[in-house]
Amino acid sequence: MNRPIIALTCGEPAGIGPEISLRAAWALRQEIRCILLGDAALLAQTAHAIDPAMRVAALSIQAWRNSGLPAFPQDCLTVIDCPVAEPVQPGVLDARNGRAVLQTLDIAVEGARNGAFAAMVTAPLQKSTINDAGIVFTGHTEYLAEVTGTPQVVMMLACGQLPHLPHLRVALATTHLALKDVPGAITADGLARTLDILHADLRAKFGIDQPRILVTGLNPHAGENGYLGREEIDIISPALLAARQRGIDARGPYPADTLFQPKYLEQADAVLAMYHDQGLPVLKFASFGHGINITLGLPLIRTSVDHGTALDLAAQGLGHAGHESMAEAIRAAADMACRQRDPDQSLRASPT
Repeated sequence: MNRPIIALTCGEPAGIGPEISLRAAWALRQEIRCILLGDAALLAQTAHAIDPAMRVAALSIQAWRNSGLPAFPQDCLTVIDCPVAEPVQPGVLDARNGRAVLQTLDIAVEGARNGAFAAMVTAPLQKSTINDAGIVFTGHTEYLAEVTGTPQVVMMLACGQLPHLPHLRVALATTHLALKDVPGAITADGLARTLDILHADLRAKFGIDQPRILVTGLNPHAGENGYLGREEIDIISPALLAARQRGIDARGPYPADTLFQPKYLEQADAVLAMYHDQGLPVLKFASFGHGINITLGLPLIRTSVDHGTALDLAAQGLGHAGHESMAEAIRAAADMACRQRDPDQSLRASPT
């Protein structure tokens, strides 16, 4: 098989990102070629501590831009060196390294957009470190939308093969907002764009011909006919009707406290929740450490893990963090890349 080439940003260097990136890339090296982006010296040191057989070869950013990727053998991981400014102490944040973390994202985007990488996968980073470095940063999702000039993106988390369910996918109408700001952010136009993106990417990236989307309400009991709020009546229901008239199978709004049951979810390809902590606690309870985060609507493929930097685990040393979510994120990105290249081809028989 022609192994897809995936850019893998290693995230916050003081967190578990470097370890889980190395472990996942090494485990999948026979089927997927991961190009790691991070501090090469730190990654080489970490790789040797994990497994002396794990070889790491460094490449400067300029060398990559001038000559492309060398043909290293499968038993050697390639790192594009984005050096940190200060030595890394596991579990201890250092704002002086924030710009190096952001550089890994910029290089991954550059390579994904010019065709050097089939997709990008991101390890968790620490938002505060980047902000403390003097760069306004809300999160991966928002930053990738900004640097690619994408007017709107959709955050979706997914997991596969749960008991009684082949999959669970939860997309969000709003992402990293204070709860008090969510009602004002729910608009008919915004929901229309979100549903269009979700429908299109379920078809293009997941190979689902006619996606079925279940949509939650915003208020308890989906507003209870206006008694607990009118957003469902005034905004959400009209947006769903308009979507159906455009050929999108979007149903609802349903009460969020009862929607997440197998008898409903087995009839759906995705759920659209109105805000972050409405939909994601359910998915993370069901699959934490094995789920993945996907940014829909971008002009490139981006997946990530379903967890954070875990500074406490990093401080304890190597061997405490699982890399299963990272491995799933890499597989999903490669699968989407293969499907976009050839709709009849994928690395696995069924999509995440």
